[in-house]
Amino acid sequence: MEIKKLLPIGSIVRLKSGTKRLMVIGVMQTEEGTGDEYDYLGVIYPEGNLGEEGRFLFDHKNIDEVVFRGFEDEERDQFIINLDNFYANRGKSQEA
Repeated sequence: MEIKKLLPIGSIVRLKSGTKRLMVIGVMQTEEGTGDEYDYLGVIYPEGNLGEEGRFLFDHKNIDEVVFRGFEDEERDQFIINLDNFYANRGKSQEA
């Protein structure tokens, strides 16, 4: 996933073969235990966070429809730049 294409927090999506919509509450998340990285962490909409069982990790490629795009401002723009730089530099440090 290209970091600059990540949806903002608060975005509402429907996943492929999903019946409930999800609201994005986190980006670039790592699953505990496996260390697998995912583009997003979401909770069911409109219910919200119902605990661990109601949180879902997924990738951008799993999204069928973006129902609503979350809030974006200069602070988020800077966050995306910083995140992009972090991942670009992480790749370089692993090559050394």
